[in-house]
Amino acid sequence: MGSRKARRSDDPSIVGALFIDKPAGMTSHDVVARVRRVLGVRRVGHAGTLDPMATGVLVIGVGPTTRLLGIVGAHDKEYTATIRLGAATTTDDSEGDVIGVADPDTLASISDSAIESAVGGFIGTIAQRPSAVSAVKIDGKRAYERVREGQDVELPERTVTVTAFEVLGIDRVPGFVDVQVRVECSAGTYIRALARDLGVALRVGGHLTALRRTRSGGVRVAQCRSIDEVGLEALMTPADFAQRELPSVAIDRQMVAKVRNGIQLDISAMDPPTKDESPIAVIGPDHDLVAVATVQGEQLSYLAVLPPVVGSADRE
Repeated sequence: MGSRKARRSDDPSIVGALFIDKPAGMTSHDVVARVRRVLGVRRVGHAGTLDPMATGVLVIGVGPTTRLLGIVGAHDKEYTATIRLGAATTTDDSEGDVIGVADPDTLASISDSAIESAVGGFIGTIAQRPSAVSAVKIDGKRAYERVREGQDVELPERTVTVTAFEVLGIDRVPGFVDVQVRVECSAGTYIRALARDLGVALRVGGHLTALRRTRSGGVRVAQCRSIDEVGLEALMTPADFAQRELPSVAIDRQMVAKVRNGIQLDISAMDPPTKDESPIAVIGPDHDLVAVATVQGEQLSYLAVLPPVVGSADRE
């Protein structure tokens, strides 16, 4: 026990991002705990929680890179999923208790075209109520924790954007209709809630039976490693991570010193790739991620300022 604690540190050379293909049965926190143990560091976080039943892209930040997760975690996502029509559950997925079953004749009468038409009704900017067992916090506590304590939880609706909701296949099995779908959506969209609401729209109930995140921002599942392949060699540098997700601007050493001392830079001294207040990566010499910032008027406003990476060249 003592040696394990001794290994864990905030070694400034162990920093960067990992892209994990999360397996079913693990929580996002389980993945974070595994990364902490394998790398021997304490400061590890993730962007975009995945439920235990879900698989696919989970972006992990190590060390100061965790400061970037709230920025890149706001990017859009893509999923493939299976929605089972014919029953509603307490959790809007297959892990909950069934609370309603459709009349067999009503279910049988729903045509493929009716399903596709109902799916199309969810494309665009919509109001969505997250599941009561989601990770949304209420007064500092996760909604699912309150449900486990026996509290009645009804979360407020939120506005989300669904840019694609495509039917990939429809299978009619005894008592149910399984609909395979592909979804592209804004961060904060709950696919379980889409499954539930599709069932409500068709008046037969619905819940999620499978979910795989195939993309998070610019990270696709084909670029991810399995949980068993986590190691120092898998770490992407903070600069590489930021630049694959954000446009970037280069600054010189004098500007680097100013940024790290909290001095705002005048954009007349550089050529920022955007002036629409979107986040940009600020890169110094030697591929040093100095900050993530937005353009506010004629100056850079810092969302996160990062320390230099120590000894990264010797990591391999």
